[in-house]
Amino acid sequence: QVQLVESGGGLVQPGGSLRLSCVVSGNIFNIFRMGWYRQPPGKQRELVAAITSGGRANYADSVKGRCTISRDNAKNTVYLQMDSLEPEDTAVYYCNVDSFGAAYWGQGTQVTVSS
Repeated sequence: QVQLVESGGGLVQPGGSLRLSCVVSGNIFNIFRMGWYRQPPGKQRELVAAITSGGRANYADSVKGRCTISRDNAKNTVYLQMDSLEPEDTAVYYCNVDSFGAAYWGQGTQVTVSS
C-alpha cells in the first residue's frame, strides 16, 4: 500500500508564501516523477509543477517564476515553494507520484489566498 501525505496548506494573504510538502511511504520504489496538481473551485484539476528523479522540472505558465518544486529522493518527499501568491492560486493542491507507470495521489491540502 502506498500513502501520500500532504501538509503546508492554509490561509495566506496575497503576496504571501507557502511551502507544501508531500511524504510518500509504503511499497513503492524508483519514483520517477513527482508532481503537484491543483483544483480551483468549480474547475478541473491542473498540473502546477512536476520533477523527475533526475531533477528536471516543468511548471505551468501561470506559476512560472513564483513556484519552485524540489524533491528529496532519500526521504521520498516532494516540496512546492510558492511565493507571491495570488487569489487565483486558491485551490486544493494534490501531490502525485509516478512509479513504473502507476500513479498515486494524496488526499489534497487546501490553499486559500485572501485578504
